[in-house]
Amino acid sequence: MDLLLWGVLPYISIALLVAGTVWRARYDQFGWTTRSTQLHESRLLRIGSPLFHFGMLFVVLGHVVGLLVPKSWTDAAGLSDHAYHLLAVSTGAVAGAAAAAGIGILVYRRFRVPAVRRATLRGDHLMYTFLLGAMLLGLTATVLNSTGMTGGYNYRDGVSLWFRSLFTLTPDYPLMAGAPLAFKLHVLFGFTLFALIPYSRLVHMFSAPLKYLFRPYVVYRRRDPRQLAERPSRRGWERVS
Repeated sequence: MDLLLWGVLPYISIALLVAGTVWRARYDQFGWTTRSTQLHESRLLRIGSPLFHFGMLFVVLGHVVGLLVPKSWTDAAGLSDHAYHLLAVSTGAVAGAAAAAGIGILVYRRFRVPAVRRATLRGDHLMYTFLLGAMLLGLTATVLNSTGMTGGYNYRDGVSLWFRSLFTLTPDYPLMAGAPLAFKLHVLFGFTLFALIPYSRLVHMFSAPLKYLFRPYVVYRRRDPRQLAERPSRRGWERVS
């Protein structure tokens, strides 16, 4: 069972993520949308959406640093284990709480507003379940680990090493098998969510309009009545009939 959960399931999840994304990009481009319901209700959306999206951005960045950056690198940078743990817990807790609050508001809005509720698909319920579950389990694991209720478990010597071993196609699944239950459930919900991304509205994350951050400004100039009066009259073939 440990081999199946921590040595096989992650690759199945990634395969479903890649295959589903490619399929939707080729055959379901018109369905590649968030199915926005802003016209139905905007007050709660203006609160929940920024909380969720910005919170998730920092949550993902925190996971990238925590799982992919080896402990030897932070030691070489002069960052002690206590300082790293304090920084990770403080920033991760704030980002996770913001993301969880945001998705909570969005879920409440989806069930509270009749028009938004009617626009909800069956797959959305499954997606919201695993999304909210993954975040709450991550916060639970953080709190339990910070308060010493996991027996002093250090995820950088367990979960992180296991996760990096997946990239070499030699998963060290006993490391994950020895992790506390909260970490195991968080990872299971996370990989299940990865597999659901292409088949839900979450697929829009691959279409983030990042180019808008780097496009040149559009300059608008006000027309001066004096310049309009001084403009030469158009030639015959330039006149608009």
